[in-house]
Amino acid sequence: MPEPTTQRFNSPLARVDHSIDGNNEDAINHPRTPSQTRFEKQSGDSAEDTMARELEKLLQTVVSDPLATEQDILRTQQEMSSFMKLFRRFLKNSAQPPLPWASVASPEGLTPYATLPPPGDLQDASGLLSKLAVVKLNGGLGTTMGCVGPKSAIEVRNGMTFLDLTVRQIEHLNELYKCSVPLLLMNSFNTDRETRKIIQKYSRHSINLRTFQQSRYPRIAKETLTPLANTWTDAHETWYPPGHGDFFTSLRDSGLLDELIAEGKEWIFVSNVDNLGATVDLAILAHMARSGADFCMELTEKTKADIKGGTLITLTDPVTGVATQQLLELAQVPPEHRADFTSVKKFKIFNTNNVWISLSALKRRLSEDPDFDLDIIVNEKVVPIAGEDGETRRVLQLETAIGAAIKHFPSAQGIIVPRSRFLPVKSCSDLFLVQSDLYALEHGGLRLNPRRQFGTVPLVKLGDHFRRVPSFMDRLPSPPHILELDHLSVTGDVTFGKNVTLRGTVIIVANHGERIDIPSGAVLEDKVVTGCLRILDH
Repeated sequence: MPEPTTQRFNSPLARVDHSIDGNNEDAINHPRTPSQTRFEKQSGDSAEDTMARELEKLLQTVVSDPLATEQDILRTQQEMSSFMKLFRRFLKNSAQPPLPWASVASPEGLTPYATLPPPGDLQDASGLLSKLAVVKLNGGLGTTMGCVGPKSAIEVRNGMTFLDLTVRQIEHLNELYKCSVPLLLMNSFNTDRETRKIIQKYSRHSINLRTFQQSRYPRIAKETLTPLANTWTDAHETWYPPGHGDFFTSLRDSGLLDELIAEGKEWIFVSNVDNLGATVDLAILAHMARSGADFCMELTEKTKADIKGGTLITLTDPVTGVATQQLLELAQVPPEHRADFTSVKKFKIFNTNNVWISLSALKRRLSEDPDFDLDIIVNEKVVPIAGEDGETRRVLQLETAIGAAIKHFPSAQGIIVPRSRFLPVKSCSDLFLVQSDLYALEHGGLRLNPRRQFGTVPLVKLGDHFRRVPSFMDRLPSPPHILELDHLSVTGDVTFGKNVTLRGTVIIVANHGERIDIPSGAVLEDKVVTGCLRILDH
C-alpha cells in the first residue's frame, strides 16, 4: 500500500482573509490572468455546489433514520455545517501561492525554561492548581503498533497503560497539593465508546474525570471531491477525526468550556496522551499567571530524530511589514527549502504539542470568531473500499493542528523546555526505551535515571519483527539494561533473553532465514552480531 502523503493548503500571508465569505482573490501579489481566475472560480463553485448537495443527502439519512436520536441529528447537522465551511476554505486556499520563504524567520523573545522562577510555597502552588484543568488528546488508535482499540490502552510500564499513568499523575497532584485538578479526555469517534468503558475502572479513584468527543467528518474522494460516506451509519473507514485543532470548538460545543469557567478554572493544559513527558509543570503554570500570557506553546531543541516536527516561526507580511508568530510544518514548506527546514541550523527548536491556554481568552476568541479558522492540512491517504476485496481508494482529509491557534492569541508565548517534557511513544522502539531502566517511574511520571551519565537518550531502531506490540513483548520478555547504551540497531528475527545488558553501540543483524537468540545474562558492548545463533530448550 502506498505511503500517505501530506500537503498543506493555506494562505501564507496574515493579511489574507481566511473567512468563508471573504473575497480576497485580488489580495495575492502573484498576478493571475482573467481566464485563469474565471476557470478557478467556476471549478470551485462547481465543487462547492456538489459537496453541498451530497452533504444534504448525507444529513437526510440521519433525519429519516428511526433509530437516530435528536442528539444524533443535531450533532450531525453541526458537524456537516462545520465541515462545509472547512471545505469552502480548502477550495479557496488551494489556489494560493506557496509560502514566501524570504519572509520566514526564527522567532525572537522565546522564554528559556531555566529562567522561570519557582512557583512559590505549597499554598501558592495549591492556589494555582485549583484554577487548572488538564486535557489529554485521546483520539488515536493503537493500530500502528499492532494493537486494537485506543492507543491509550496500551500497556507501557509495569502493567500500566497510558491512561493509568495519566490518572496516577493527576491523583498524586491532587493528593499532594490538596486540590482538585480535573482530567478531560478528548476522544474521537474511533476511541470514544471503548474509552468510556475503560474509565469505569477509575470510578473509585479520587479524580474528576470527564470526556468529550471531537468532530466526525466524511473523508473526501480525491477524484470527485465528494464524501466517501453515503449514509451517517457507513463504516468507520469513510469518516475521520479532523486533527487536534478541532479541540477548541469541540470543547465549546460540548459545554465543558463554560462549565470549567463556572467552576473557577482559568487555565487548561493540553497534550497528547502518548507523550509521557507532558506532566503538569508548576513553573510554567506560575509563568502563565504572572505574565498574563493567553497561550503558551512548549518547544524543545531539535535533534536529527525531529527533522519532521513543526516549529514556531515569525512570518512577516511583505506588504504591510506586520510580523506574526505561526506554526510551520514540513508539509507547508516549499520543496526547494525543505533542506533548510529539516536542518538544525535555521530552525533549532520544534513544537512538542504541549500547550497552555487561558480559558477566558479562549472564550473571548471563540465569541469573536465562532469558526476559529486554522490553517488547513490536506492529508492524502489510501483506504480500503468496503466490500471490495483488495480494492483501495485515494481520499483527502482536511485537518487542523492545535498549535496553529497561536496566531489567534495576542499575548501568546513560546517556552523552550527541557527535552524531558517530550517523551512520545509512537513506535515499539520508543516503548523499548520507556520500559527500560533508563527511566524511573514515580507517581505515574517517568524521569531519566540519575545513574545515566549522559543527558541524552540512546538512538534505538528496531526492525519490522518488533513493529507490533505482541511480537515486541514476545521477543523482549524483560527490559534490558541500557544505562550505558548509545545506539542500538536490530534487524531480522532476533530474540532477547532476560537480564541482558547493552552498552555503547550494538548492532544485531539476522539475515533472511536466520535467527539470533541473545542469551539471558549476556553483556554486549560495542558489538556487531550477525549470522545465526539459536538457543533451544531441553
